[in-house]
Order: sequence, then C-alpha cells, then structure tokens
Amino acid sequence: MSKIKRVGCALVLIGITAVMVRSQDTAGEYVAPAKAVPTGKAPKMQVQLLNPGEPTKQYAVIFYQGDEAFSGLQEFAEKYHVTSAHFTAIGALNGATVAWFDPQRKMYKKIPINGQHELIGMSGDIALYQGRPVVHTHAVVGGPDGTTQGGHVLEAYASPTVEVMVTVDPVTMQKRFDPETDLTLIDPALK
Repeated sequence: MSKIKRVGCALVLIGITAVMVRSQDTAGEYVAPAKAVPTGKAPKMQVQLLNPGEPTKQYAVIFYQGDEAFSGLQEFAEKYHVTSAHFTAIGALNGATVAWFDPQRKMYKKIPINGQHELIGMSGDIALYQGRPVVHTHAVVGGPDGTTQGGHVLEAYASPTVEVMVTVDPVTMQKRFDPETDLTLIDPALK
C-alpha cells in the first residue's frame, strides 16, 4: 500500500474514532424524554392524607435522608391511583440531576448538581399517559454561595427531607404524544 493510501486510511480511522468518542461523550449528557422512571428508590417515603372525605384530596408526601424524590412521586402516583394532580415542594438535597430540553435533539441535556443544596422550590403535575400516571416536575436549588440552578427534574436525593404537598383533582387529565417534540403533553381535550 502506498504511503498516501496509508495516511488516508489513518486519517479516516482517526475521524471515525473522533466521531465515536464524541458521540460517547454526549451520549451520557442527554436523555430521551420517554426514559422510564424507576420506583423503589424512596424506601423511607411517608404519605398522609390531609383532608379525608373531600373530593379534592390533599396529601403530604414526605421524603427522608437518601430518598430519591422524583421516583418516589412516581411511586406515590401509581400506588394512590392519581389521575390528575399538582404539587409544590421545599426541602434540601444532597445531589440531583436536572435537565434542559434541547428542541433540536428532542432530548434533555443533563445538568448534574453535586453536594448539599437547598430545594428552593419544586413544582409539577401528574396526568395519565396510556393509562398510567406520569410525573412532570421542575425545581430550583440554591448552593452554599446563594447561586441557583434549575430545570426539569430527573432525580433529587433528599437530605435531610423533601416535603411535597400534593393536591389530587377530582377530574382526570390525559397526556398525548407530540411527535414534533417527542414529549408527552397534557391535552385538556382528551377525556
């Protein structure tokens, strides 16, 4: 093989390797919207119904040290057959991953949050998609220097607690798949 062909082959291999490395680097940075939420990651979670007998139910869902709040909310929604709800939360976290939705990629870019942070606020909703409850939540956290970070919550570890106040509505809200974004969106027209 001539020297020119060997150099050309080497450059092609270097280019392929660079593309593979780049795609591996970004593969861990992004997550698809349909990523399944694991359950069982909040073993200390406690739930209290605050207003028994009312059509609009209100719950306190409390997470303790080490509980992962996002998966716990999903587990709560499934266990209590929630078909429509909204919630707010405060507390503190030791580690979280939030995300920013990249409309060109149709994926969430992960934003890791390391160490102890105040959970300044978390809000979200629960609606049905294909017969199962789906939790959608965003959060803002504050670091020790007062700076904030926020985004779509992928995981959030309570330290020492996350206190979530959930209002379960007496109607059912449905989500539909939106092919333009690859997201599931609430559609009030669906019954």
